[in-house]
Amino acid sequence: MIRPQPLRVGDKVAIVSPAGALQQPELLNIAAERLASWGLRVNIAPHASARNGYFAGSIEERTADVLAMLRDDSIKALFCSYGGYGCVHLLPHIGNEFVRHPKWIIGMSDCSALLAACVNSGIMSLHAVQCRHLAHKGNDESSEYLRKTLFGWLPRYSVNAHPLNRQGCANGTLIGGNLSVLSALINTPYDILKPGNILFIEDINEPLYKIERMLYTLKYSGVLSSLKALIVGGFTDCKENKDFGGTAYEIISRMVGEYDYPVCFGFPVGHGEECYPLIEGATICLDIKTEGVEIAFC
Repeated sequence: MIRPQPLRVGDKVAIVSPAGALQQPELLNIAAERLASWGLRVNIAPHASARNGYFAGSIEERTADVLAMLRDDSIKALFCSYGGYGCVHLLPHIGNEFVRHPKWIIGMSDCSALLAACVNSGIMSLHAVQCRHLAHKGNDESSEYLRKTLFGWLPRYSVNAHPLNRQGCANGTLIGGNLSVLSALINTPYDILKPGNILFIEDINEPLYKIERMLYTLKYSGVLSSLKALIVGGFTDCKENKDFGGTAYEIISRMVGEYDYPVCFGFPVGHGEECYPLIEGATICLDIKTEGVEIAFC
């Protein structure tokens, strides 16, 4: 697995909008100012603030932006502005460009599809806050961790224990992202849910029956049984339904109850206030103890 080179002060980076249109396109300039404060030179892609119905431009426009920024070797990283939906349109058009021009791809939510395609090409990617977050909360812990990671820091995180945690240690390759996106990519060329990995998942605004349905897809496809460990991030606005069986976390806990690997709940990744950067394709050491959880990247 290739790890893109760390950024240096003075490097050029790009902002792209591969999926949904930003409701407030002025946030792109605010995010660009934040990245510039890190010592980076920022190129906003031509259609980053475009709108074509729900999307940030047509499929052709969004694809052209991503390909142009990937093929420009002076650009060292691509920051996704926003998720929503639409990255799946671009996947067959990008082909091997990740391999030809290895660089950091930073995103989350629907952009989990781009990160998965990158990892399947043998290039590490970075699940982290996007430009919308950087514009609103650019001084928070998640943003600072992102800056440090891009400039070469190997993350080490300590988080509080959760009552549903299952203790244990695991070493392995970290993959994951938005559960809805990942489950939709199973048995496609962009499927990253391979045996023997450590998986992290998160989601937003999904009914509990859909969460359980997606977990059954992972179960029946052999994913859940083959994991080394599971990290459960935020399931934001997935409201408790006592008739259906409680909370999203309780459903996940039941679904993995028959397996004996370590499980961490409540890790700060997803659509909540904090979303710590996670390097997909990297090796991590996960240690879940009574007093808390430690994650170290190698």
